[in-house]
Amino acid sequence: MTKFLVSVLVFTIDMLYRDRPYQRFYVLETVARVPYFSFLSVLHLYETLGWWRKADWLKVHFAESWNELHHLLIMEALGGNNSWSDRFLAQSAALVYYWVVVVLYLITPRTAYNFMQMVEEHAHHTYATFLVEHEAEKAQPAPPVAISYYRDGDLYMFDEFQTGTVPESRRPAVDNLYDVFVNIRDDEGEHVKTMVACQQPDAQNTFKSPHTPVIQEAKVVLPSIKDKDVELVTAGH
Repeated sequence: MTKFLVSVLVFTIDMLYRDRPYQRFYVLETVARVPYFSFLSVLHLYETLGWWRKADWLKVHFAESWNELHHLLIMEALGGNNSWSDRFLAQSAALVYYWVVVVLYLITPRTAYNFMQMVEEHAHHTYATFLVEHEAEKAQPAPPVAISYYRDGDLYMFDEFQTGTVPESRRPAVDNLYDVFVNIRDDEGEHVKTMVACQQPDAQNTFKSPHTPVIQEAKVVLPSIKDKDVELVTAGH
């Protein structure tokens, strides 16, 4: 079922937006961020009912939705949402996918994460293909929203969604529009890694936010006292 849903989404977007990349990315980003809303909704429901509380999951999924939001803002800055019909299609599809993923996540979280993994893999492939065909984007300036998100703003949330990367170790260039699309492509790859991690059998016990400190068992080592030191202390006393 998940493969069918993803294939329908991919086929529709590819057919309607073959020659309109910015509009295509706008629709893709509008839909791609919605499953994270679904995850957060169900997790908040579990916490409200007292069944399960995992702050790390909430933090990471919100950071993922925050990342996808900025992808969307970039596409809007490039004019991807100028047409009413594009906005209507994207928002209608997002509404349907929100409830589909909510139900799926309630029944089988691992399948819901697998669904999102496939969506993110498609997004990564789409942006990678675009970069090969559009090196001319190097001559275009980066939108201000991209510069703020990737370089000048508060980068805590940028680090938070990358569960396979040490915080503050990734600081990508954002000198032109081509760099922006490179960064978005790499973001999608990080989302794939996180979705794979969420599907592991022991994920409920091992999955952590990048900023969660690793608490190690403290070991107290008592220094050895030499006989000479004892004699000096005794003599002084």
